[in-house]
Amino acid sequence: MKPYAWAIMPDHFHAIINCGNQSISNIMHAFKIKYSRRFRNKYGPGRVWQNRFWDHIIRNQTDLNHHLDYINYNPVKHGITNNPFDYENSSLQKYFKDGYYNKDWGVREKLSFDKEYGE
Repeated sequence: MKPYAWAIMPDHFHAIINCGNQSISNIMHAFKIKYSRRFRNKYGPGRVWQNRFWDHIIRNQTDLNHHLDYINYNPVKHGITNNPFDYENSSLQKYFKDGYYNKDWGVREKLSFDKEYGE
């Protein structure tokens, strides 16, 4: 299973995935366990993720586009960077290389989102 989009933040992450015939709960559980083990091996003991998660079914292309924008802009929204292209832990570079975003997207003007995206 390869994610369509992702942004891994210091205290949460966003991802668009195709679950196929797998349970979203099982996918999230496996991801969090695997990531947490690697994180703790590198940084030491402690809690990494919340126990819960928020999910949403993508309904159409417009919905997908809105979620892609939200995920790729999330590092700016949370004040980690002023330029979303400077953040390495997201899918923005992939989408830029594929021609979906211009290099000034999210840089010249702040973006805002009027819907709830799980935070």
